[in-house]
Amino acid sequence: MNKKVIIGIVVAIVLIGGWAISAYNGMVSSEEEATTAFANLQSTYQRRADFIPNLVETVKGYAAHEKETLEGVVAARSKATSINLDPENMTPEKMKQFQAAQGELTAAIGRLIAINESYPDLKANENFRELQVELESTNNRINEARNTYNKKVQDYNVMIRRFPNTLFAGMFGFEKMEKFEAEAGAEKAPQVKFN
Repeated sequence: MNKKVIIGIVVAIVLIGGWAISAYNGMVSSEEEATTAFANLQSTYQRRADFIPNLVETVKGYAAHEKETLEGVVAARSKATSINLDPENMTPEKMKQFQAAQGELTAAIGRLIAINESYPDLKANENFRELQVELESTNNRINEARNTYNKKVQDYNVMIRRFPNTLFAGMFGFEKMEKFEAEAGAEKAPQVKFN
């Protein structure tokens, strides 16, 4: 072999190696952004779960006979906080289970908040009003965190599925991540009923 051919082969190997390292590092960065976004989402869900006991106690003082609703919120909170997801081994089934538990908690909180219409003293309670504002703020944060997570997962999934990254993604163990999806029935407007 002549010197030019050897130099050409060495240059090609160096370029391919450099590209492979760059692709791998890009996939690692993208995956880390997605898992960080998921951790932020979980933190926001935890924030909501942390102030639920205060909300329940405030309502309990005014609406003691609404025991079933209060117990429903406590049970839904317990279920939602007992499901731990790890982005490393998240499956579609685990994601659906997590989303369902969070949806149950959201519905239970909605029933709890609706109680205030029947109790003018509760409606006027400053702690209850502050908790309602916190709940609304937290729900907005949850929505924003879900959207951020889904965007980061989309970026990551696109990166690992594009050619030529897809050649290395499987070899290095980079797998498609799951997004949060709307809950079943979310497309329908909720019915509001007053007694």
